[in-house]
Amino acid sequence: MLRLIKACTLAGVLCLVGATFVSAALVVQVDPPKTTGSKVIVKLDLQNTYTNKIQSVRAAAFLLNDQGKVVGQSTSWIIGGGKDKPPLESNAKTTYNFVVTTDKPFTKAKLLVERIVLENGKLANALKDVQITYALK
Repeated sequence: MLRLIKACTLAGVLCLVGATFVSAALVVQVDPPKTTGSKVIVKLDLQNTYTNKIQSVRAAAFLLNDQGKVVGQSTSWIIGGGKDKPPLESNAKTTYNFVVTTDKPFTKAKLLVERIVLENGKLANALKDVQITYALK
């Protein structure tokens, strides 16, 4: 029984240590949304902590009401995605402003990164290689 307790404790410590050393390839800070008429601007601060360029990133922004229902949404390439939109170099930062149209009241914005394409055309894991934080109002 004591061995089992020690093994579980060691496994828990290793999980915590491992979690603190995981680094995201794309770090995103989502600022509180700002409303202008029927348009809402959701500012994103993006940083590439990957060793390669990020060619493109596709994401969706959602506006939620106080019950958690979606009252507005927009999908866009937030990095690259076209010949006139440059990739994000390694260790570089950029800003993207999502524009979402809604005439309904909302309480918060959520971001979902759908696709990350790296320099060599390889797809990164959009669930594991992204760290999203939300700035306080």
